[in-house]
Amino acid sequence: MTKNICVIGLGYIGLPTAVMFANSGVHVHGVDINERAVNMISNKQLHIEENGLQERLEQAIDEGFFTVSTTPVEADVYIVAVPSPINPDNTANLEYIRQATASIVPHLTPGVLVILESTVPPKTVENVMLPELRKSNLTLGEDLFVSHSPERVIPGKIFEELVNNDRIVGGITPESAEMTKALYKTFVQGEIHLTDATTAELVKVMENTYRDVNIAFANELAKIAETIGVDIWEAIRFANFHPRVNIHTPGPGVGGHCIAVDPWFLVELSPENADIIHKARLTNDAMPQFVAQKAKNILNDMQITNGKVTVLGLAFKGDVDDMRESPSVKVIEALQALDIEVASYDPHIKHVQHPTQVTTMEEATQDADILILTTDHTVFKQLSPSTLTTKEPKPFILDTKNALDKNKWQQAGFHYLKLGDGSPVGVMS
Repeated sequence: MTKNICVIGLGYIGLPTAVMFANSGVHVHGVDINERAVNMISNKQLHIEENGLQERLEQAIDEGFFTVSTTPVEADVYIVAVPSPINPDNTANLEYIRQATASIVPHLTPGVLVILESTVPPKTVENVMLPELRKSNLTLGEDLFVSHSPERVIPGKIFEELVNNDRIVGGITPESAEMTKALYKTFVQGEIHLTDATTAELVKVMENTYRDVNIAFANELAKIAETIGVDIWEAIRFANFHPRVNIHTPGPGVGGHCIAVDPWFLVELSPENADIIHKARLTNDAMPQFVAQKAKNILNDMQITNGKVTVLGLAFKGDVDDMRESPSVKVIEALQALDIEVASYDPHIKHVQHPTQVTTMEEATQDADILILTTDHTVFKQLSPSTLTTKEPKPFILDTKNALDKNKWQQAGFHYLKLGDGSPVGVMS
């Protein structure tokens, strides 16, 4: 049994991973440079939202298997799970990876295993981590073992998927991969597949890029459907009855730290060969503007000059509190660029994190000309339209996620429109 693990980065991946190991009887020390997050965790409070995390955190701390601080400690295994965002020019920012790796070097002892979980461009382990780790004077493959095992989980189901999903492990050496596999077998029930580090890096980026390209295809289909009188959601549903077809769904854009970011790693890595990947990224990044222009067209049709739009949802996906790369925020920015007043509301974002954010549904909807649903939270799906405080006559509602019951909203007097719906009832200018 591994004596102890030090997890660097206690965000949406690092904290659940640390707690999972601790719940499995492994001593874990978590590290984050965010003092507020460390203080909250040490008091058994959460700075992120994830199903089952509160109970698991309390168990880990109460049983004495989990401690936290802002600095690393000596350990047998280090797991690096820090952000790997993109810069404003869409190039990879790997400084967090480099800094996290440098922070553990003074604590490395012979036989140590270092694992990168963050999703990164191929060659990051070789080109960013290894130069820092070599400063320990440990010999790679003899008394220093390094691997990449990217997370493959979805917010809201992290613990279920940590256990059940297959896992990819890429070692700098075969022994590094085997050591990492043995470690994750502590709780992983899915199969663990071994390869080299660069292949593992590419595999994770490929997985998210596939989804981005598929979504871009769906978004293009949505635009086409609006011009030919078809509901694209219905058409996609029929197409997916084909045993070899799996078209994703359109939406107001693509968010989250993975799908909206990772394809740019490949574009940067080989721009001359990433034509489809690049085009898909541009297509999805343009969807917030497409949605905002629809709202502007509606206001123009109603001859409203100084209209107000309410955006329902700030998180990048339903039933989470994660706003990273959220298309909702970009929809708001695009609306404001069109001189439209905007209010936003999200029941999962507990503290005000955006200048347009209001704290109650009533405040959000009471004087809006258009409601735009951008996040398919369950609470929004279950809304009773007749109970909303709104203008009379009722405002337009633009559903970008196909999350609402059209008949229910129309019966309540709302003008219901849906992204990608060009059928006669849902035709949009």
